[in-house]
Amino acid sequence: MPDITPDFDGQTVICTFEVSPGTAHDVLDMLNEAWDQVIRKQSGFISGAIHLNDAQTRIATYSQWRDRKDYQAMLRSDEMRRRNREIHAMCKSFEPVMYEVQSVFD
Repeated sequence: MPDITPDFDGQTVICTFEVSPGTAHDVLDMLNEAWDQVIRKQSGFISGAIHLNDAQTRIATYSQWRDRKDYQAMLRSDEMRRRNREIHAMCKSFEPVMYEVQSVFD
């Protein structure tokens, strides 16, 4: 489970996928499989989560990595390049953005 703290100095990545209600669960299945079989086993992976909005038109993933290079290495692996091509083919758009924690409120 992601643990968001103000002193986290690793890399946070939030990805948004624009999908249709008809493809949302297919994309979710593909993302869950990628996270379970590949992503969470990569060097530097700390934690992550997958979210679906009520209208089933957006999927958001949140991940924490030890370092930006670890995330980039995962993306560049042959396995993830193949999987990402398949996932992206089912989405209207996809946007990964790297963030740094600025504030946390409990």
